Amino acid sequence: MTNSRPWIPYLLILPSVAFLALLFVVPLVQTIWLAVSDNGAPSLANAERMVTDINFTRSVKNTFLLTIAVVPVQIALALAMGTMVAKVGRGRETILWIWTIPLGISDLAAGLVWLSILQNTGYLNSLLFGLGVISRQASWLSYQTPVALFIAIAIAEIWRGTAIVMVIIVAGLNQVPKEFKEAAEIFGAGPWTRFWRITLPLIRPALQSALILRTVLAFEVFAVVYALGGRNFPVLVGEAYNWQNQNQNYSVAAAYAVLIMIISLAATLIYLKALKVDPERLP
Repeated sequence: MTNSRPWIPYLLILPSVAFLALLFVVPLVQTIWLAVSDNGAPSLANAERMVTDINFTRSVKNTFLLTIAVVPVQIALALAMGTMVAKVGRGRETILWIWTIPLGISDLAAGLVWLSILQNTGYLNSLLFGLGVISRQASWLSYQTPVALFIAIAIAEIWRGTAIVMVIIVAGLNQVPKEFKEAAEIFGAGPWTRFWRITLPLIRPALQSALILRTVLAFEVFAVVYALGGRNFPVLVGEAYNWQNQNQNYSVAAAYAVLIMIISLAATLIYLKALKVDPERLP
């Protein structure tokens, strides 16, 4: 039927193409043009104003440091959690359900939860004061304690975002044939050898997807940072938000958005190059 009517497949995908063009491609082109134009003419004035902003260097530094600190920990935790779940018989679904609870919490709500724990009158200070560990309330989220603020934001991000990585890793582990593990056990391979030589190479597609997803989302972190640190811990998306809503300068905000997109695309290309996946290994 399709041989006599070759246009049918194109007609079927037309709604999806129109949807993507209307809600993704058009806004993307408009944002790029807004970032590289001034008074209707091509210009780098917005990029120059962005890089000369007082918080630009700090926001780039904080965003990269947070990404470097959070993503490897999330991948390691997800691998450990996924491996543990793969060995569980009864109660596996319950464990997965408990570990994926953070997925049902919005970014801002997660930030507010950790704010209630770490603020001056929060649960952590109350507990430490009640145990006699501290004699007065400690400030964890102040500009005067940048290291504590960074650690608090990193912990909140790790708690909030590890679940999605674990789900991807578990899906990849389910694709590993049991025959490979059984054969390795017969030939005397230990647990670490089996994981390093068999499991890890076979879940490379899932690992690649998890790294790309979490790195891109880490570069776009905002709500948790805004709830815990506010302007004390500037990040790229936060600066884009401030330029758009407080300064009412949509062009500089668009320049920040384009910069975030470029960084995310560069990270994606690096992962695709570093973690090459053979088509035969794809499920």
